[in-house]
Amino acid sequence: MSERSRVAAISAGFGVTAVVIALLGPVLILLGLIAPLMGFTSFALAALLGIISLVLGIIGLLRTRKSSGRSGRERAWVGVGTGVALILVLLNGISSGGSAPPIHDVTTSIDDPPAFSDAVRNAPGRANGVDYPDGGPSVPDQQRNGFPDLGSLQLSESPADVLERCREAAESLGWTVTLVDAEALRIEAYDTTSVFRFVDDIVVRVRPSRTGSVVDLRSNSRVGGGDLGANAARIIAFLEILQNS
Repeated sequence: MSERSRVAAISAGFGVTAVVIALLGPVLILLGLIAPLMGFTSFALAALLGIISLVLGIIGLLRTRKSSGRSGRERAWVGVGTGVALILVLLNGISSGGSAPPIHDVTTSIDDPPAFSDAVRNAPGRANGVDYPDGGPSVPDQQRNGFPDLGSLQLSESPADVLERCREAAESLGWTVTLVDAEALRIEAYDTTSVFRFVDDIVVRVRPSRTGSVVDLRSNSRVGGGDLGANAARIIAFLEILQNS
């Protein structure tokens, strides 16, 4: 009977464990059993285990080649396959943020950002602040360098009409609208990410201008440091709807 490769078996064990952890995190978040940040951390752990399973799997393939007389090559392939899959998912998540700066507070008006209400300040699960710039004094410069084209939107309609269009745009994007203040021309809402269920708060401000109205937004994550460009992408998607509707 041929000797079974222990390295190959261990690589498969690491790989399977990594996949279970990666899948379990989002499920536990959805069930409300763990916080989103903990779920995200669990995926980082799964990715680390995936790297280990890949390395051990490669060693296992070398040790189970035909001339070695050892069995367990299929387990080594499990380690390699799961490791590669998890690393690809991790790299895809990182690349989706591109060269986004490590910030979580983004606005179309750096010099005069819309302010959040006390309801947002006291929102459940909020660990970050709401006073701009949240994340340190370098946030404005990081935004200017990372998203140089992000700015206010000028529209020709009246402020009241634009506010209604903003509400419709927010709802079309799946945001949960929590406030529509027709007198102050403000909207507050929050958006929840699909996988890890991170919650980001948004405020929309409409002001009258000589040619109609000017729209400004601010999007701020309740927890975490860098957002991989999620807040900026959210604002851009909103402004594109307003421009094209």
